[in-house]
Amino acid sequence: MSLDFSGRVAIVTGAGGGLGRQHALALAARGAKVVVNDLGGALDGTGGSGSAAQKVVDEIRAAGGEAIANGASVTDFEAVQSMVQQTIATWGRLDILVSNAGILRDKTFAKMELDDFRAVLDVHLMGAVHLCKAAWPQMVGQKYGRIVLTTSSSGLYGNFGQTNYGAAKLALVGLMQTLALEGAKSDIRVNCLAPTATTRMTEHLFPADMLQDFGPETVVPAMLVMAHQDAPTRTTLCAGAGAFESAHITMTRGVYIGTGADADERLAAHLAEVTDRSGDQVPGSGNAQGENELKLARAAR
Repeated sequence: MSLDFSGRVAIVTGAGGGLGRQHALALAARGAKVVVNDLGGALDGTGGSGSAAQKVVDEIRAAGGEAIANGASVTDFEAVQSMVQQTIATWGRLDILVSNAGILRDKTFAKMELDDFRAVLDVHLMGAVHLCKAAWPQMVGQKYGRIVLTTSSSGLYGNFGQTNYGAAKLALVGLMQTLALEGAKSDIRVNCLAPTATTRMTEHLFPADMLQDFGPETVVPAMLVMAHQDAPTRTTLCAGAGAFESAHITMTRGVYIGTGADADERLAAHLAEVTDRSGDQVPGSGNAQGENELKLARAAR
């Protein structure tokens, strides 16, 4: 049996094609009412057209689902607020956000203009912030929300020529960590999806014999799990070709080095112990670092 989204209302950004289209179609097929948001711009974010979003809406309606199109740019907070208001006015609630809109402006850091760095952060990071900020009061008020932010292995692990994209994508993990903590009391669960998929943004990176394996539809089950009422929270799922992993930011057990003029030399001498990952942990919050350091310091006295 497929996961049931009957009665739920979702906004999916960047849903005019690729991965976002698959997300929107899958949610609608399982009963959700879907706002298909897409600016309809080029890969670098320039231009715009409402035809891509409307085409997906037409697909959903033809299959018996409910959907409306929206062409707001996620970089425009007022437009995003209007989209959220339109959603609530149409269906009375808003349960799910899938922040998927993105652009690419790849170059090595030495050759990259700062305007291209900012543009990518504005879409990926601030676009997600705008969406969450606009929807947050509604989700708090109804004591329910599911948010899926799209991160990337480029942010988690790095990728040559993508300093702007990688910085934005890892920032989304930080956003997830704290939003999940702040939303817990209102049953707002926030997760990240790291897809490997052949879309307009990535298809040039794949050898021809891998294109079919990494179709965007293979990623969708991870989104559905994280958007469902039984979703986890503060979880980063990686997905591609029908395989799934989870990614974690961990902290090692650490070593007490102490202070003093030669602390740097002693740290250098013990660096292998400090970075030894045996027994590492996934901290429950940022407080865990200080708590661990104090425990090590007191134990050494």
